[in-house]
Amino acid sequence: MSTVELRGVPVAFPFKPYDIQKNYMEKVIECLQDGKHGVLESPTGTGKTLSLLCSSLAWLTVQKAKLQAERRQCGHFFAKEENPTGTMNMKWDIPTIIYSSRTHSQLIQAMQELKRTSYSHLNATILGSREQLCIHPEVSQQASNSAKTHMCQMLVKKRSCMYQNRVEQMTTNKTITEMNIADIEDLIKVGQKMKFCPYYMTKELKKSADIVFLPYNYLLDPKARRAQQLDLRNSVIILDEAHNVERICEDSASFQIRTTDITLCIEEVTQVMKHVETVGDLGMIDGEKDFSAEDLILLKTMLLDLEKVIDEIPVTRNGQGSTFEGKYIFEILRLAGINDISQIHAITLLDSLIQFMSTTRDSPFQRTGTGLQMLHDLLLIVFQNVSTEFKERINQCYKVHLIIEDTNKKIQTDTWLKRIPNSAKQECRVLSYWCFSPNFGMQMLLEQGVRCVILTSGTLAPLKPLISELGITVDVRLENPHVVTNKQICVKILGTGPDGTPLNAGFQNRDNPKYIRSLGMTISNLSRQIPHGLLIFFPSYALLNKCQESWQTSGLWSSINELKMVFVEPKTKNTFNTMMVDFYDRVKNPAYKGAIFMAVCRGKVSEGLDFSDMNGRAVIVTGLPYPPFKDPRVTLKREYLDICRSKNSEYLSGQDWYSLEATRAVNQAIGRVIRHRHDYGAILLLDNRFNNYSVRNKLSLWLRDQISLAKNFGEVIREMKMFFNEAALLYKNVEENTKNISAISGTEIKDFLTEKVNNLKSCSSNASTSNFTTEDSYEDTRNKRTGNSLQNRAKRKKIILVQPDYENESMTDETSNETVEFISMMKKNLETELYSKFTSALSIYKGTSDIDLFIKNLNEIFGPKPHLRYLIQGMLPYISRSHKSKFLVYWEAMR
Repeated sequence: MSTVELRGVPVAFPFKPYDIQKNYMEKVIECLQDGKHGVLESPTGTGKTLSLLCSSLAWLTVQKAKLQAERRQCGHFFAKEENPTGTMNMKWDIPTIIYSSRTHSQLIQAMQELKRTSYSHLNATILGSREQLCIHPEVSQQASNSAKTHMCQMLVKKRSCMYQNRVEQMTTNKTITEMNIADIEDLIKVGQKMKFCPYYMTKELKKSADIVFLPYNYLLDPKARRAQQLDLRNSVIILDEAHNVERICEDSASFQIRTTDITLCIEEVTQVMKHVETVGDLGMIDGEKDFSAEDLILLKTMLLDLEKVIDEIPVTRNGQGSTFEGKYIFEILRLAGINDISQIHAITLLDSLIQFMSTTRDSPFQRTGTGLQMLHDLLLIVFQNVSTEFKERINQCYKVHLIIEDTNKKIQTDTWLKRIPNSAKQECRVLSYWCFSPNFGMQMLLEQGVRCVILTSGTLAPLKPLISELGITVDVRLENPHVVTNKQICVKILGTGPDGTPLNAGFQNRDNPKYIRSLGMTISNLSRQIPHGLLIFFPSYALLNKCQESWQTSGLWSSINELKMVFVEPKTKNTFNTMMVDFYDRVKNPAYKGAIFMAVCRGKVSEGLDFSDMNGRAVIVTGLPYPPFKDPRVTLKREYLDICRSKNSEYLSGQDWYSLEATRAVNQAIGRVIRHRHDYGAILLLDNRFNNYSVRNKLSLWLRDQISLAKNFGEVIREMKMFFNEAALLYKNVEENTKNISAISGTEIKDFLTEKVNNLKSCSSNASTSNFTTEDSYEDTRNKRTGNSLQNRAKRKKIILVQPDYENESMTDETSNETVEFISMMKKNLETELYSKFTSALSIYKGTSDIDLFIKNLNEIFGPKPHLRYLIQGMLPYISRSHKSKFLVYWEAMR
């Protein structure tokens, strides 16, 4: 563990940080100390997440210490302050770190990073949905998250959920209080064992948490923010992977509803009316209901009026629809009887009906309030604030759009539509309420009283237009370079295929059979030169499917598949997870020449997945993923930005935004290939449009100086062959140490470690009585000698004069304690079988001193478990001195 002082804050880091990591952490601390907003870009593979966590929690630790000292001086150290929720606040106004990312899988990875830091003793929890956290046998089996929510709320209201009833008493249980970092898996496991609700436990844990992990929409969506009961006053908001934040802000404040959805609402209300008339109160939960027959009649009338109002709006039948000002949404709803006052009753009534349909015993309902839920969410978005100022902002940032959609294709798969008379099926109107300003959602977040907001990602550039769209004052900015050298990366633009056909995936060229065949031949030839794993990104599913179909017909697909097995990104989650495992297995199997994963930009593969080392030796991007040019929402967004730019030159023009949307998606895809300091790979851009200055200038800063245009196809083939040959030699140790990645391991550990500890004691004793010693060229951060930092690690041994180290006399007990702690950590983190494999590997190393075999065994243990690789560093004191240099190279590769 290394400690570096930045802006007066001592930051503990798992290893000696690189300069770019120190620069990054310094900027984070500047934001926190001064309460300034920041936009920080640092490429994938530069340790961004670890730097974020260490710097923010180091600052928080200092703040806690200062505040506690002040409280002692004032005699209020034990003072308790009651917060607005009525619970006792023990945090004394200490800020909470809110760490947010796009998905829960990304958040779980961040929590695993936290566990390897010196700040793992701080309290951390993660917020999730009932979908992820509910363990109630009946609620968890509900088909939709909405149904789960309403059934859960009903049970909690009746105090008939035994799991939720036990939450309050379990908050003081030793198992919970000692669980510093509570992730989803831990909470579910402990919740099932101790019979408490993990979902409601997270709400309790967040009250005393130092850092709370949650996905974007919990922060940026006002509905989700209320549901999670988030109190953001004085909080530090960290938005990681923030290249998505503009779209998230816009989407969370927008909605789309079809007239067929309103028809569904009418059917659902009618079903409830019939049920109440037939069964009476017998069908109610415990004979209770929160609505009357009159309420149902009024709601049905309102829905019929809303359907009629939308059907009577004049619509241009040109495929583009009609557009109105944002405030027109209030006029539509007013004509249906919904205004600033009546919306309160309407929302409450809809909520009661949805809960009734979801929870009624032996429910006769074919649907459980799906349409009503959509209408409920619509009203919450429209009426989140009814002030005049708010409505004026809506008129500036929103548009109402109405278009006629042909439903004939949908009728084949949408069974309930079949029951609607034919006259109603022929025309479906789609009402959209679109927000075009990320500032709208961001400003609502800032109004919660947050201390500061930090947006960070590997692909934020250019920063100025991002900042202008968000509409917040950003005083701290950073664009970090990459940690890799030009010998580790090869970036080429290829404008023509092997047959001389121009490579251009533009919309007008995508149906060109010559282009599709030439692209296939290009990929086939390149895959022969690229070792191990190859990622190929297409601009859309349409082009990917078209290429796959064409190449299968022509035989090109079989040719590519013979070289490397081809995996194609599926759209379902379960299939995707299985396919990823199969891809990794194929790549690591020495019997094969690797594998290809074909995917789309903005898809699952391009976001957050790790293709380090042999899993991703090259990324091919086949085109620029521009948004659909004639899509009404895209058209209106461009028009909105052009208007903004005419008033403020800091804004992007509509055309620049359109281009930037494509290059940001490309930057994300490219980021899959270089994942750490010792990784290497090639980036191949197979579209001549990449050579346009406006496009190249929008690619990530660390790439721009590396890009070159290939004169012909043969040049690329030669350069690929040369690059991979040289890189393989340069990083031979890393390649060898990572090519056998597999499972996880571990039993007779204590004898071996005790022997190593005794050897350390002996070395310590010798060092304290001698004036000089030999030392391998490495830096051991666990037991570092002051004033003897070594350089040129990979060179010969040096004779280094050292002063007698009297502090080592007390090393015996400390080292013994470290051994016990290390054993405990291994046992705690590894499953029984893996722990047994791990200790077996240690025993073999003890008997044979074969470091290569030991490293191979560690790879099989920790390779597929990146979140546990930090444990490898703990082995360093027990490695023979002659093997430490090689082990450090291995550790560098793995971390």
